[in-house]
Amino acid sequence: MQATDWSDLQTFLAIARAGQLARAGSAMGVDASTMGRRLRRLEARLGVTLFEQTREGQVLTEAGEGLLARVEAMDHAAAGIGEGAAAGGASAIHGTLRISVSEGFGSWFLARQVPEFAEAHPALTLDLVASSGFLSLSKREADIAVTLSRPKAGPMVARKLSDYALRLYASRAYLDHHGQPRAPGDLAQGHRLIGYIPDLLYAPELRYLDEIHPGLAPTLRSSSINAQHQLLAAGAGIGVLPCFIGDADAGLVPVLPERRVTRTFWLVTHKDTHQLARVRAGKDWILGAVQRGRQVLLPD
Repeated sequence: MQATDWSDLQTFLAIARAGQLARAGSAMGVDASTMGRRLRRLEARLGVTLFEQTREGQVLTEAGEGLLARVEAMDHAAAGIGEGAAAGGASAIHGTLRISVSEGFGSWFLARQVPEFAEAHPALTLDLVASSGFLSLSKREADIAVTLSRPKAGPMVARKLSDYALRLYASRAYLDHHGQPRAPGDLAQGHRLIGYIPDLLYAPELRYLDEIHPGLAPTLRSSSINAQHQLLAAGAGIGVLPCFIGDADAGLVPVLPERRVTRTFWLVTHKDTHQLARVRAGKDWILGAVQRGRQVLLPD
């Protein structure tokens, strides 16, 4: 590393940020073939392959991710010298940050915080993957994941993000027609229950109803928490929602509000990439958003 020309490292950094040789070359004022020659020279000196060639362009390998963290630190330090200090801040972060989150947390909580992040990092592309399931950090499908359990194995760095509360909800129209349950056992008496499809659960933490009352099972089922919310809003039945979803809909009424379920969100990154500038920025943003929204996630 010490014998490597800084200009070659700048070439590597430009390609990592742009994702394409031609685009990186344009930013540096040279053509794509020159960028390719410089990259091959650097790879030969280091004895590793730094990028994989895909149809979309250049994608960092594991070795490339490791080098990027060090080169970004060097670039940040260089930018902080003299007049470059002002240009070395958060706005200098480039590339793509992909965050994998659960469907509900992503669409009902984190998406509402995105404008602040976008303003702070205008040169960074954000992929917010909010779905029923999580992308694999081990396979480099995402940079950050907010999961429902702490990883039990693998090269991960995990920390508790926050507890969050869930409880039963129904529409006023449903309760007016079917009556308000007074005890958990009443839910099994003439009420339609809404919940997940058991064999399509992507995490065991999504099993809620049995904690409300043993033996309860939904008869209106969906793999999507947003679809379950729509079923509840339409008056189809009673079901469990995170409070940050249920309380945000004025048309829903808590049912047996004292019967709460508590779960935990975990913030997870890969040990080889958690120090990358874009990943650090993403982690700081999520931590700050959760700290400010603690009352929404875990209401009194």
